[in-house]
Amino acid sequence: MERTIKAVLPPRRPNGKTTVIFDDGGAWKLLPQVAAEHGLVPGMELSEAECSALESANSAASARARAVRIVSAAAVSKRELEHRLKQKGENPEDAKNAVRWLEELDLLDDAETARQIVSRGVSRGYGAERIKQMLYAKRIPRSVWDEALEAIPDMSDALTDFLRKRLGEAPDEKTVRSAVQAALRRGYTWSEVRTAMERLRQDMDKSRSFA
Repeated sequence: MERTIKAVLPPRRPNGKTTVIFDDGGAWKLLPQVAAEHGLVPGMELSEAECSALESANSAASARARAVRIVSAAAVSKRELEHRLKQKGENPEDAKNAVRWLEELDLLDDAETARQIVSRGVSRGYGAERIKQMLYAKRIPRSVWDEALEAIPDMSDALTDFLRKRLGEAPDEKTVRSAVQAALRRGYTWSEVRTAMERLRQDMDKSRSFA
């Protein structure tokens, strides 16, 4: 069944869509580049096969455009990008192809994304366990975890400084317990926290001895 285009209306706002109105009263919202690439103009007749091809092209272009916006806003893994595209309503196959397309353009690199996530975690003073949670949340493949995690420096000073600020000058038992729990939530192991607490205790003892 053929359809005849009655009007082609340009987007009303930046990044908007072209509206294609048919003589049967139906209308499509298409990405401007798709409408331009297919040379859509009033009076043009589209066969059923051409309509199907146009819908497929618009769906694929939509997934690619959204993928570019997501990647431009933040570092994401291939798995996370595909997941987010599908969450936004993109066709699953188009989402997969959009990820593959960006990968071919060298705009997606799970190893580099993992390194960025680790660097961000370190800058926030997180321990290795919290950073691993970040990698997991971003759907980073475990095959690239080890190399990225090797970049974590010795965080003992950062942990000690964090605990010192939480404890204050004369911490009571409740304050100590709260500080320890906070450090554990930041991804430090009990062993690391215990060592840092011992360092602080020794520092406090030295301060008292010189008072």
